[in-house]
Amino acid sequence: MSEALFGDDDRIIELLRPPQHIGVLGVSRKPHRASYRVTERLIEAGYRVSLINPSMANQSLFDRPVYATLQAASDAEGVIDWVDVFRAAEHLPAILDEAIACGARGLWGQLEIKDAEVAQRALDRGLRVVMDRCPAIELPRLAGRI
Repeated sequence: MSEALFGDDDRIIELLRPPQHIGVLGVSRKPHRASYRVTERLIEAGYRVSLINPSMANQSLFDRPVYATLQAASDAEGVIDWVDVFRAAEHLPAILDEAIACGARGLWGQLEIKDAEVAQRALDRGLRVVMDRCPAIELPRLAGRI
């Protein structure tokens, strides 16, 4: 893994420094799933969080609405600073296209979610990129610097 391509500590800190509006793509309502626990942690940390999962659209979780798409979340709640992706890496090209279209400024792939071509394309478009990392792990690790 290339730190320069997938996100070094400085880039992680930049994305985690509040205030941030985070779109969690692929959130689950199952408490044993990482997407549920990470979303809960981000909310507890005080971030503004929009939830995206087409199979849960028009429902609510954590007393927040769940949207079908990033665009729907952005239209309803304003520009998303960065997208936290809980989808397989094969979906990253389309997710990046949607993130760019709705004005997101960063793309974060959770643990084992990485794609060097997508990362480079995102960087070339001016997005901040972190991949193969988890914000719920990085928050306590970098707490003194955020």
